[in-house]
Amino acid sequence: MPIEESNWDWEIVPQTSWWGTSLAEFWQYRHLVTGLIRKDFLLSYQQTVLGPLWVLLQPIMTMVTYVLVFGKVIGVSTQGTPPILFYLAGIVLWNLFNDAFVGTSTTFRDNVHIFSKVYFPRLIMPFAQVSGQLLRFSIPFLLLILLIGFYWVFTPWPGLSTAPLFLVPLVIVLVAAISFALGLIFSVITGKYRDITYVAGLGIRLLMFLTPVIYPVSYLPEKWRWLAQLNPLTTLFEVFRLALLGKGMATVPQFLYSFTCTLVLLIVALLVFNKQGDKLIDVV
Repeated sequence: MPIEESNWDWEIVPQTSWWGTSLAEFWQYRHLVTGLIRKDFLLSYQQTVLGPLWVLLQPIMTMVTYVLVFGKVIGVSTQGTPPILFYLAGIVLWNLFNDAFVGTSTTFRDNVHIFSKVYFPRLIMPFAQVSGQLLRFSIPFLLLILLIGFYWVFTPWPGLSTAPLFLVPLVIVLVAAISFALGLIFSVITGKYRDITYVAGLGIRLLMFLTPVIYPVSYLPEKWRWLAQLNPLTTLFEVFRLALLGKGMATVPQFLYSFTCTLVLLIVALLVFNKQGDKLIDVV
């Protein structure tokens, strides 16, 4: 006796949709997302001496290096902002972008043994990666907030913000979205061509120098400033410092440009990932 189609809760079909998983189906796997985030976080710091404190140690050591090299030796201006706060703000936000991209860009290569045996929305894996990086980001970000409070109380630095503070979480979400989108696109490419992983790593390192992580945009010669502002991350980093430290060069049109680029990139990435995802299982 044949089973009527209406008796099925959901059905797996060979056709791959451009839009991929529906929000309702994605919500059904919310416990898998939280489980993956917890697993990755715990595995990262098991059998380590300092545990999650490594999340703080890396940006602190990088910040000390930048203060000595770019602040003392090269003499890069921080626009009157304490160098510790200036460099730590850039490092914390850049680490979020870099780590989220690296985690998502190898989605198919690292999880092919799971994808080929168990069905669940493929988007779960990169989404869990980015969510986990946001969790890690909260630890050094809290350190940054505490240091800003310390400077407010114990130093003459005014630190007056000229941008609304609600832009800070918005910038964090946009930076995470850009890294997520780029990671989805490169996960498809590296699934087919393994050596692209090295190209992606080199490209991210070069992108850091086109992003105001270790310098303010105002430090660039005016004739070259437009080139840096083509990078949607540039305005986001400037707004991040502007809202927290009161120093940064950003306009409303530039912010809208970064927001639009993020939205377009995210849509393209989701379409490519959803359409090509199932096809890669036989290739990886």
